[in-house]
Amino acid sequence: MANVERFGVSMEPELLEKFDELISARGYTSRSEAIRDLVRQELIKEEWADPNAEVIGAVTIVFEHHTHELSHVLAELQHSSHDCIICSTHIHMDAHNCLEVIIVRGNSARVTEIANTLISTRGVKHGKLVSTTIGHHA
Repeated sequence: MANVERFGVSMEPELLEKFDELISARGYTSRSEAIRDLVRQELIKEEWADPNAEVIGAVTIVFEHHTHELSHVLAELQHSSHDCIICSTHIHMDAHNCLEVIIVRGNSARVTEIANTLISTRGVKHGKLVSTTIGHHA
């Protein structure tokens, strides 16, 4: 970081105290790095807002593997999106429940559509899409 600009930030003492506790708990050694990461995070969210932006994400779903035909339905849904699905990992959480992590890449609109389809499949107990980009503008 040879070329940086400094600027001041004003905030209430209580808010600053909470911020310091948060960044300490997350392992930051300076407020500056924490603020840089917060700014990068917001810029990446803006990139995701563009439905044509190239993105990558991880879709996590939790389901009971005994649910009738659910594993087959989820596999078929993934095969129908083979052009965007990079890989998947299936984990046995206990005797009844499974966790599947599906890595998806494509434009933001398509990745979101795939995630929503998987998460909303009947029998899926919980699901979430965690997404990112290269951060062209961050």
